[in-house]
Amino acid sequence: MGIFKAYDVRGKYGPEINEALMKSIGRAFADFISGNTIAVGRDMRLSSFSLFNAFCEGIIMQGKNVLDFGLTSTPMAYFACRHLKADGCAMITASHNPKEDNGVKFTRENAIPISEDTGIREIEKSVTLNSFHKATSKGRLVKKNVLLAYQQFLQAYLNEKRQLKIVVDGSSGMGAQDFGCIKERLKSPVTCLSFDLDGNFPDHDANPMKEGAANLLIRGVLEQKADLGIIFDGDADRVFFVDNRGRLVASDMITALISVEILKKNPGKKILYDLRSSWVVREEIEEAGGRAEMCRVGHSFIKDAMRKTDSIFAGEISGHFYFRDAGFIDSGIITAIYIINILSSSGKRFSDLLLPLQRYFVSGEINSTVSDKEAKMKEIAQKYGDGKISYLDGIRIDYPDFWFNVRPSNTEPLLRLNVEGKKKEIMEKARDDILKIIRS
Repeated sequence: MGIFKAYDVRGKYGPEINEALMKSIGRAFADFISGNTIAVGRDMRLSSFSLFNAFCEGIIMQGKNVLDFGLTSTPMAYFACRHLKADGCAMITASHNPKEDNGVKFTRENAIPISEDTGIREIEKSVTLNSFHKATSKGRLVKKNVLLAYQQFLQAYLNEKRQLKIVVDGSSGMGAQDFGCIKERLKSPVTCLSFDLDGNFPDHDANPMKEGAANLLIRGVLEQKADLGIIFDGDADRVFFVDNRGRLVASDMITALISVEILKKNPGKKILYDLRSSWVVREEIEEAGGRAEMCRVGHSFIKDAMRKTDSIFAGEISGHFYFRDAGFIDSGIITAIYIINILSSSGKRFSDLLLPLQRYFVSGEINSTVSDKEAKMKEIAQKYGDGKISYLDGIRIDYPDFWFNVRPSNTEPLLRLNVEGKKKEIMEKARDDILKIIRS
């Protein structure tokens, strides 16, 4: 089935995902989880409530109990899993996908993610074969309220030193609920955009990386003469920022800022960064006394690597940021709190804070349609064989004055290219030369 992805289940409501199928997925997930208690939440999508009911019915049919914690962001679902000491957790969501889509994210105990390598394929097989354990009795559904505990958990991160003027775009999604948990405790005045939970996403796309999705926020920052803009994706596990000049901030710069801040209280600790990140990230971590380690792209890989290496923090350029002290989870709202704290204590404008980090030149991620991805990557590896080659994720090749990474998409016939150089002309030449090979 095409709806079973690398990290979750996702597809169009009706043609690909419906209540009958979701009940089967609930049954398969209940069989997969070894314990008896499964926490389940849902986002505000138009189809989420009915799919949630069907999913829970499947769990109950298998003799397992459901802890219903209601409307939730993905970070709050991770928190609920740990707070309720559940044996597993599921959230009905399609993350940042279009409004027509829905799906489900899974974790086992302690919010440990379940991916295609660690359980999704088993769940898919049970659903495909319609093969489920025979339960001797039904489970039951118990409603739980974790919002107050989550609110207290988030507020403990707050440490404003001065007032800022902040604009926040909730993308009509669960980031609005998450930010609401800290809003009243902030000293800073906040302008809220797209804060009504609405599965139609009336103001803009639920994916802030889509062209134009952040325009409302950018206008708000400029009109308000704000210090900071914040925008969440649909399920609030990702977050992006706009500086006081109305410019989107690259996520690897956010990784660098938070790394330095975290290392102040955790000297010498390891921090992971995805291999598409700027040289700046490693340099800032090491200058702050930390240990930097490059890692693969993808939340399940990063969370696993963090646990194995006891890394205190990790960041991806896709807007995911991970915190050991929150249970090795990615959280848009905790990231936002860190940036508020850092900016409010710096005494600087956001653009001035970022200026020393903007010392290299980057291409941004460039996607190219390719029929034979492996053949193209081999060709590139041969052409650039005199560089320092890593096969950690696709291929990354480093030279003294530039580096690049080429990664295949898991789901599409695409190669993704990122290039960084010490000079603009060096980056542009490398970018153009590599694209010639990819697109020839």
